[in-house]
Amino acid sequence: MLTHYFPPEVGAPQARLFELARRLVALGVSVTVVTGFPNYPTGVVAEGYRGRLGMREQMEGVRVLRTWVFATPNRGFAKRLLNHFSFAMSSVFAMRRSGPADVIFVESPPLAIGLAALAYSWIKRAPFIFNVSDIWPQSAIEMGALRNRAAIWVAERFEQLLYRRARAISVVTPGIVEKLTARGVPRDKLHLLTNGVDTDLFSPGAADDDLARHLGIADRKVFLYAGTHGLAQGLDVVLEAAKVTRDPAVLYVLAGEGADKDALQATARAESISNVVFLPNQPRDVMPRLLNLAYATVITLRRLDVFRAAVPSKMFEAMASEVPIVLAVWGEAARMVDDAGCGVVVPPEDPPALAEAVEALASDPARATELGRAGRRYAIENFDRKKVARQFAELLQQVAGPKGGG
Repeated sequence: MLTHYFPPEVGAPQARLFELARRLVALGVSVTVVTGFPNYPTGVVAEGYRGRLGMREQMEGVRVLRTWVFATPNRGFAKRLLNHFSFAMSSVFAMRRSGPADVIFVESPPLAIGLAALAYSWIKRAPFIFNVSDIWPQSAIEMGALRNRAAIWVAERFEQLLYRRARAISVVTPGIVEKLTARGVPRDKLHLLTNGVDTDLFSPGAADDDLARHLGIADRKVFLYAGTHGLAQGLDVVLEAAKVTRDPAVLYVLAGEGADKDALQATARAESISNVVFLPNQPRDVMPRLLNLAYATVITLRRLDVFRAAVPSKMFEAMASEVPIVLAVWGEAARMVDDAGCGVVVPPEDPPALAEAVEALASDPARATELGRAGRRYAIENFDRKKVARQFAELLQQVAGPKGGG
C-alpha cells in the first residue's frame, strides 16, 4: 500500500487506510504500507519520528515502512508539491525492504505518488490498483491552486497515463465513477469502494461532561465541524453563519488544523464572533467522545462542480454516532443525507441558509433525535468497515489473479 498519509496523522484518508489495512490482515492478507514520516497538516514531524531517513513499525499486524519526506505545513502550493514529490521519490528506496507483492494499492491524491506506483509495479512485476478519493488535477484547477497551463497539461496527461496503466481503479463515490467514465476510463476498470465507519467505535453514548468542561464547550448545543480547515472546506461560511445566529445556546465548534485555520481564527477575533470555538486536532480515541458531545455536526465544502461527486467521510462517523448532520454540500452528499433521512441540507456557501437550518434544528430536539437514529441505521446497513474490507479483499484477489497469495 503506497500512501502519502497514514496514522498517527489524524484525518479521513489516514483513518480509512489504517482501518482497511488492519481489517485485511484479519482476513488473512499480508499488508505492507509504505508511507512518509507523519507531519500532516502542521508540517512538523511527530515526536518519535524525527531525525531519521527511514523507519520500520508494526501497527496491529500491519507492517509499516516510513521514508523521508520534505515536511511542510499544508499551505502554499509550491511547497506542497515539494512535499508530494519528495515522498514519491524517497518511497522507491523502501522497495527492497517491502518484499514481493501480489498487488500494489496506491492512494491518490496526491497525483505525484503515481511515479512511485509505476516504479513499484515495474520492478515487482505486480499490477496496481489506483484509488481515486479526489479527482486530481481537476480539484486543484477548480480551487485555483493550479493555474499554469503547461503544468495543467502535464498533470492531466500523467493522470490519464495512470488510469491506463492501472489494472483497476477504485473510487469512493458513484459520482466519481460517472465522472471518470465520461472522461473515457473503461467502466469495467472502475470499482466502487466506499468510505466506511467502525460502527462499534463510533456509536451513541453518554456525554463526557469532564471532556466538555476541559474543552470549554459545556452547557451549550454544540454544532461540530471536525476535520481539515483548508481551501476545499470554505469554513468562512460557518463564521458568517455564526454572526447571524441569534440562539444563545448554539455554539459552533471547529476542531482540526489546516491552511485556513490561522485566517479563520484571526477573523473570529477581529469581528468578535463569540459563538465559535476552535479546537486543535483531537486524537483518534477522543473523536467518538467528541461526537457524543455534539448536538449536531456541520459539514461544508465550497460551491465547486468537482464537489458534486464528493461524500465527506466525516458524514459516516456522525451517522454512526447518531448525530444529525447540517450539510452545506451539494450533489451526491446531499442526496445521501436526504436518502438516509439523517440531516438537513442547505446550499454550499450560503451563510443565512446555514444559520437558519442550525437554529431550526436547535429548537427541535425531538427532530434531532429522529434524524440521528436514522443516520445510524443507514450507516450500519451500508457503510460498516467490515463489509467494505471484505469487498476490497475480493477485488485484491481478482486483480492478483491465480498467483495471488492473499
